[in-house]
Amino acid sequence: MTEPVVVITRPHVHVHDADLSRRERDSLVLTAEERRWGRRRVTTQAGRTLALALPTGSMLTPGDILHVAIDWYVVIEAAPEAVLAVTPRSRDEALRIAYEVGNRHFTLALDGERLLLPDDTAMEQLLGRLDVPFERVQSIFVPLGAGHRHDHDH
Repeated sequence: MTEPVVVITRPHVHVHDADLSRRERDSLVLTAEERRWGRRRVTTQAGRTLALALPTGSMLTPGDILHVAIDWYVVIEAAPEAVLAVTPRSRDEALRIAYEVGNRHFTLALDGERLLLPDDTAMEQLLGRLDVPFERVQSIFVPLGAGHRHDHDH
């Protein structure tokens, strides 16, 4: 007998850690792009099928709890993905890159001293034009402004 598909209608649930201690932790590992898909079927690490039916514009945030069932729960995790990593040589260069990336409606993430950009031909061409060295790496990519802007009570 297959378990019924759980339909998810909210991007996160509010729980207190104590509530989770006796439940199995399951996770949903998604790339930055996948965390923006509000309507689709996904499979958790433990093989459970979830149907996302989130409000338009919802963003899944790594670390958020997506669903709590009687004996298990699901946490959002970021999947490592191909990105372009740039270590700006100055504050001005960092701001120029950020401006140009935003101007093209792409996202970027901060990773210590590095800027991470989507591994995209347009971004590669941009960095070439700005004469900025970069390397292609696998990394967790959590774009700026895509994280916690929930106005929720703890």
